Amino acid sequence: QVQLVESGGGLVEAGGSLSLSCAASGLTFTSYTMGWFRQAPGKEREFVAAISWSGGAEYYADSVKGRFTISRDNAKNTVYLQMNNLKPEDAAVYYCAASYYGRHVSSNDKYANWGQGTQVTVSS
Repeated sequence: QVQLVESGGGLVEAGGSLSLSCAASGLTFTSYTMGWFRQAPGKEREFVAAISWSGGAEYYADSVKGRFTISRDNAKNTVYLQMNNLKPEDAAVYYCAASYYGRHVSSNDKYANWGQGTQVTVSS
């Protein structure tokens, strides 16, 4: 059974930083592209960032480019999202997801496995 468990969310002031982690189990981690998505109240879930199985390719939404960094440690079956210079509009529930596809990494429907989410709150 695939499990993705996020951690690291919390409350931070605007301009601050948070680091999210997602520990994966029940899958061959190196076979999967890993992604982060977020969903704010009343909004659709949106793509934030993704990383290829090797870590050699990273993809970002325009809204977070230059502020967020995705990385992975295949030895620990863990993917990370370092978030810097956070803005109030970054507040959302952040979800980790695993995709067996190497393309269309920003599409929700390419990800079969999802974590339960972790809340990020940014105060202005």
